[in-house]
Amino acid sequence: MPSPDRAPTYRAVLRVTGVPRFLTPAMLGRLSYGMVSLALILAVVHTTGSYARVGLVMGLFGLTVAVLSPLRASLIDRHGLLRALLPMALLHASALLGLAAASWNPGAHLGSLVALASVAGACAPPLGPVTRSVWSYLITDREILQRAYSLDTVTEELIFFTGPLLLGALMWVWPPSAGLALGAVLVVSGTVGLVTSAAARSVDAARTGPRIGTGSATEAAPKPDPGAGRTRGPKPTVGSAVLLNVAFAEQQGAVEAVVLVESAQTAGSALGGLAYGAVAWRTGTRTRLALLGLALGGGVAAAALVPGVPVLVALLFVVGVFGAPLLTTAYLLADESVAPGYRTRAGNWVNTAYNAGSTVGGAGVGLFLTIAPPSAGYPLIGAVLVLVAVTVLLTARRTTTPRFRRAVLRTATGGSAPSATTSRRRR
Repeated sequence: MPSPDRAPTYRAVLRVTGVPRFLTPAMLGRLSYGMVSLALILAVVHTTGSYARVGLVMGLFGLTVAVLSPLRASLIDRHGLLRALLPMALLHASALLGLAAASWNPGAHLGSLVALASVAGACAPPLGPVTRSVWSYLITDREILQRAYSLDTVTEELIFFTGPLLLGALMWVWPPSAGLALGAVLVVSGTVGLVTSAAARSVDAARTGPRIGTGSATEAAPKPDPGAGRTRGPKPTVGSAVLLNVAFAEQQGAVEAVVLVESAQTAGSALGGLAYGAVAWRTGTRTRLALLGLALGGGVAAAALVPGVPVLVALLFVVGVFGAPLLTTAYLLADESVAPGYRTRAGNWVNTAYNAGSTVGGAGVGLFLTIAPPSAGYPLIGAVLVLVAVTVLLTARRTTTPRFRRAVLRTATGGSAPSATTSRRRR
């Protein structure tokens, strides 16, 4: 249930010193991710005409993103944003440009697509976890941090709304590979702007010095716990539904309409995220995570009943309402479970779980589409989401508080023990 207390507003988040300067380029770089996945699917379909090959390329792309994601986050935590994040962005962009050139015309060699996609995934800069890491260093107040994470997730959803539409506009003139080329430009531009911002430089300095807070006094970060990076989170496979959406739209003779399908889902997610972030919840974080997963899974399964693309657009708009709140809750759960020195890795584990689920699901869906119609795949994805949500719900009451949480709370409250009100808000 929402708390009757007056909650901080989104304006309070934007008033934190340094936020606009780091947030704007971060969102520009993340706009690349709003179009690259869909552009890669459509580009491989364009050049090979095979959904099984699409599943293979996307599977390896997602696999390298997921498997090497903890390593990339660890390098950033160890070496800082400028020395680790920027080289990743340059290598990732180079691979995207190679994919764009290879898939521009029909008949690309599968081996080259697989190799380039693997490199692109291996070097993908984790701009989302880095952005949330900067948030957590700039803001110590937990309620303002929840608004910051909600704002971040909603902004990301708007990016995933804009990305497909931008790709659709490019496809009026060029093949979908143009989206890969534009994505390369965006990710480099955004990363350069992010790592050169004052907030990012402060985060790098805080790794070896005092921590920045929202108040006038600085606070030393507690020593990281060696096991703090091991957070558990959901493994949503809804990302694999993108391939189902492409196949469904092609089956209906309107493959270009898939950009509207994806944009509708992210528009609903943005609205849901705004509403979710404006409420001060008393319900436990894990319980909220499970309930949102149940709603999302049920909605995805219902897509099997839609008769055409317009109805699918409407349904996924409604289903999307639960997307951003689910991710926001997962990020909050990860952040509150670790010491400050592991926050990039903690948030990155959420992304890793998402990408791992999407990788397995995408590869499976590519093979599934060779033997069954797209509508039969939606219940399978929904069932996985429901199963994970039920597991999270059943284990919510058995979750124990990490031994380092009290140290984090003491840091956030200036060394004092948390009050009863603070404890209620953190549950």
